Amino acid sequence: MEKRERFSSRLGFILISAGCAVGLGNVWRFPFITGQYGGAAFVLIYLLFLVILGLPIMVMEFAVGRASQKSAARSFHVLEPRGTKWHLQGYACMAGNYLLMMFYTTVGGWMLAYVFKVLGGEFTGLDAAGVGEVFNGMLARPGYMTFWMVLIVLMSFFVCSLGLQKGVERITKVMMSCLFLILLILCVRSVTLPGAMDGIRFYLVPDFGKMVEHGLGEAIFAAMGQAFFTLSLGIGAMAIFGSYIGRDRSLTGESINICLLDTLVALLAGLVIFPSCFAFGVDPGEGPGLVFVTLPNIFNQMSGGRLFGTLFFIFMTFAALSTIIAVFENIISFSIDLFGASRKKAVLINGAVIILLSLPCVFGFNLWSAFQPLGAGSTIQDLEDFIVSNNLLPLGSMVYLLFCTSKYGWGWNNFIAEADAGNGIKFPKWTRIYVSYVLPAIVLFIFVMGYIQKFGG
Repeated sequence: MEKRERFSSRLGFILISAGCAVGLGNVWRFPFITGQYGGAAFVLIYLLFLVILGLPIMVMEFAVGRASQKSAARSFHVLEPRGTKWHLQGYACMAGNYLLMMFYTTVGGWMLAYVFKVLGGEFTGLDAAGVGEVFNGMLARPGYMTFWMVLIVLMSFFVCSLGLQKGVERITKVMMSCLFLILLILCVRSVTLPGAMDGIRFYLVPDFGKMVEHGLGEAIFAAMGQAFFTLSLGIGAMAIFGSYIGRDRSLTGESINICLLDTLVALLAGLVIFPSCFAFGVDPGEGPGLVFVTLPNIFNQMSGGRLFGTLFFIFMTFAALSTIIAVFENIISFSIDLFGASRKKAVLINGAVIILLSLPCVFGFNLWSAFQPLGAGSTIQDLEDFIVSNNLLPLGSMVYLLFCTSKYGWGWNNFIAEADAGNGIKFPKWTRIYVSYVLPAIVLFIFVMGYIQKFGG
């Protein structure tokens, strides 16, 4: 049995966990829904939910990882009472990590492709329709998208193959540092554009009137959903990093640091996007379109736009890679924990598997576009995302909650002892009723509402 690897530093643990949480949702989903629900008013509600929803579940995932010293594939086996079936969650966690990578690698490939598109001046002189055509043209080319997807997979598995400290930790530290640096440069450029003040005001001055106009209930649910999904909780993606840290720091304090970093990236991304959109009179439009169509248009009109556009897509590529490397580390750990495979063997086998599993997502936009699993206009990517985001994340989080609070699971006392080991902020014991009964009910509500929104018309 190989000795469990360890992070070389606390900073490494915090940056890698934050890197896992800092995904593309922070950059394209957060600004869009913030814009929709009244700017800063929405941000305040989102922050509240981050603390009362995301934080406790994150602490629980870390606690299960650290106490078991295993990845999600085996952690429940180690901690569950004899004769119980909690370990079945391990299979759902593994499925979740693989499924997430089946579409995330494709999007990571888009980001990397765009770095070279902007750098090469492919958008120069194009109007809004022309920029849209570039994106649609890319989706129509399966070979082209496969190339970038495979490149992202190979780069990320290469980092993991170097080991936890020499690869994952060392390279993620550099990437996350660059990510913050680029984000700050872009923020400065964006807020100094003529006309940017309107965007800043829209983003940072709360407008509860606009929120009520859109429906208060809807805004609250959107804030709840974003707080929940931004941290990718429920599939053991975080638990693995718990298993790599010592017991010298309490888990609540570390989780707060990770949430703060995650939120900082989301807030700064908004400071790049809103002032730019307002400065050039562009509507901060929805979802992927914002990143791949709206922003290249803005960079086209901006002096030095090619440089800032390239920097923006390098930042987006780092945001994608930090998540992909973290999840690949999980997937490798599954193979090591379950089959006793060496790291190198786990990398080679999973590299091939992930490339094959990622192909349906690529083909869903072109060769297999006739297959529309969730109704007209939907793609294979939408289906994969729906399975992970609307099913595995909320239901998995529910299992972690019940496992850590129920006497039929690992139990409250074991959880508290693990979470509070070490220096730092302790998990508030008075929240026991809340995390045992109220929080699972909220998670169930998010799960049910997800279905109603998807299929309720």
